[in-house]
Amino acid sequence: MLDIRFIRENADAVQENARKKGYEVSVAQLLERDESRRQLTQVVDELRERRNANAAHLKDGRPEQSVIDEGRRIKLELAERELQLNALDAECLALQKAIPNMASDDVPVGASEDENVIQRTVGTPRDFGFVPRNHAEIAEQRGWLDKERAAKVAGSRFAYLKGEIVRLQFAIVSFVFDTVSNAETLERIAQDAGLDVATTPFTPILPPYMIRTELYDAMDRLEPRDDRYKLENDDLWLQGSAEHVMGSMHANEIIEETQLPIRYVGYATSFRREAGTYGKDMEGILRMHQFDKLELESFSVAENGMNEHLLFVAIQEYLLGQLELPYRVIQKCTADIGKPNARGIDLDTWLPGQQAYRETHTADYMTDYQSRRLNTRVRRADGQLQLLHTNDATAFALGRIMIAIIENGQNEDGSITIPAVLRPYFGGREVL
Repeated sequence: MLDIRFIRENADAVQENARKKGYEVSVAQLLERDESRRQLTQVVDELRERRNANAAHLKDGRPEQSVIDEGRRIKLELAERELQLNALDAECLALQKAIPNMASDDVPVGASEDENVIQRTVGTPRDFGFVPRNHAEIAEQRGWLDKERAAKVAGSRFAYLKGEIVRLQFAIVSFVFDTVSNAETLERIAQDAGLDVATTPFTPILPPYMIRTELYDAMDRLEPRDDRYKLENDDLWLQGSAEHVMGSMHANEIIEETQLPIRYVGYATSFRREAGTYGKDMEGILRMHQFDKLELESFSVAENGMNEHLLFVAIQEYLLGQLELPYRVIQKCTADIGKPNARGIDLDTWLPGQQAYRETHTADYMTDYQSRRLNTRVRRADGQLQLLHTNDATAFALGRIMIAIIENGQNEDGSITIPAVLRPYFGGREVL
């Protein structure tokens, strides 16, 4: 969430930013309640001082009855005032949490995703010489996909993946791990993007699949709750993406500046309800309740946060380029970047089976919005403690990228050409 001091000093700008992002909040109401809290805090502090001073008299032999009576009065009033202050604290926190992060200056203003801006388009869709089929038709024909039996076992929007599509998924995982854990490759990606950043490799992570309510809420990724799966008898939720459990792993920690940036690449099976899906999104594995993802997460000092974000986008473009897939880069507008985000980039990959670009990647820069509630801090070289800046991004949503590989690599005889960078993971084979 935003710093209350920043909100006090920039009330009009914070209110206008919320309007541009599409959030109905009242900064004036927060500041009014905040002022009441500050006044009440002063009263409580004064009562505590009086209580302590009175207690000192009680230690001197036999206290007078008036001193005892005064102590009781202070105790009762203090208890009442502390209850009022606790209620005000909770009210202020709820109002403060509702205020979205400030959008970066270069984020385009827009009322919906229709006003997102295409920054560039890379690659040209292939001319097949035949009518390309969608991935669901190909995968079912090849025996790679069984949604009928999955529905029998788990319900709709689940699937059994079988055979070579499973090997394809783990080839992609190995390719990503090999790429982002290699400092020389990261240095080349950064140089090509014109970025002066550390080449610290990403550490592979297999994170928990569950997260406690407190930390999910502190990450500001719990809402909308209707999209999440809650464990009935526990204070636990199934995470909706690996960054939810990677971004929260350093809660209440102080990290030395020399350790930064910390970068993780996490592989996790994730869960979302995906309510309201219809049409072509119901076919195959495009939108599922359960899906596997590779996510990037980093923690950095404030002045390096934006370059980390740009590095993540450069890595995403590098990965898609290595797979030789056509894509476009989208800068998300104010209404689409999300509540905790200061800036957001999407990458849409061309899917011949739909004759459309579909989102396969997103990169989010949160500044210190998450770390403030998570209390994740850095000790700078001069000893000062500051909040860290966080970034997350999709390396690959594995289902979606396999759709792109299958549809773009399909041949008329039903075989699939394996991207050259993945062939070493198949013993040099060229087709599936």
